[in-house]
Amino acid sequence: MARAVLGVIGGSGFYKMEGLEHAEQVELNTPFGPPSDVYYRGRIGEVELIFLARHGRGHRLSPSAINSRANIYGMKMLGVEYLVSVSAAGSLKEELAPGDLVVADQFIDRTFRRPSTFFDNGIVVHVSLADPMCHGLSILLGESGRATGARLHQGGTYLSIEGPQFSTRAESAAYRSWGADVISMTAVQEARLAREAEFCYAALALVTDYDCWHQSEKDVDVLDILRVLKQNVATAQKAILRLAQELPRHVRQCKCDSALKDAIITDRGVIPQKLANDLKPLIGKYL
Repeated sequence: MARAVLGVIGGSGFYKMEGLEHAEQVELNTPFGPPSDVYYRGRIGEVELIFLARHGRGHRLSPSAINSRANIYGMKMLGVEYLVSVSAAGSLKEELAPGDLVVADQFIDRTFRRPSTFFDNGIVVHVSLADPMCHGLSILLGESGRATGARLHQGGTYLSIEGPQFSTRAESAAYRSWGADVISMTAVQEARLAREAEFCYAALALVTDYDCWHQSEKDVDVLDILRVLKQNVATAQKAILRLAQELPRHVRQCKCDSALKDAIITDRGVIPQKLANDLKPLIGKYL
């Protein structure tokens, strides 16, 4: 049986994957430019794991500067089937306290500067995003998180803002009125692109603060966020290690790996050959 390949994208504070055996660095370039950093490829038990630091080592890239298309495409080049993204987030609900983990199942996109599709010149593709996260992988990730002893919430809406500034009080109040659960700046493009790459995708939000809506808590402070984040990242590392151990026994019942099957609208005969070659890892089996 082929070894499952799990990709992990680490956000703020999550710059390396602990417990990775026989790790090697893989440097890639893609038709969409360079990824955020080198990929680290190794093993955890029976699973091959590919890790990428979203912001680059040393946290060099702001949310708007992250080349998500290159990051996800590189994961596809390396054979990833399952992808977990981890990001720090503010809470928009009283019951989601700093230190908690949330496995999101929906998102609201408030970004406006970032490419979020592989298909925008010479080929038109419309994938379904009604349920943007893989249910099976999300449940497995949630179970793995709870097994670490973490206070984990299964399900929730992840609202992504452009950043890099945090929200105004008026914005925070508006987002709460929409029913959003957590607010962050990075995972939405990854969710969109992961669906186009036919990955099983799950998003883990590490709650660090109450944004600026909470009247009895002080406003968002980077030093406080980093203090809580250090603890959260350690928990997320343990959750992913456990996920990797459980993944070989996971029975895949979703349709994530065929998301493009009926989504390519463009007549195959008019797709430029160079574009077809560039996108071969994504669409090759449908051409």
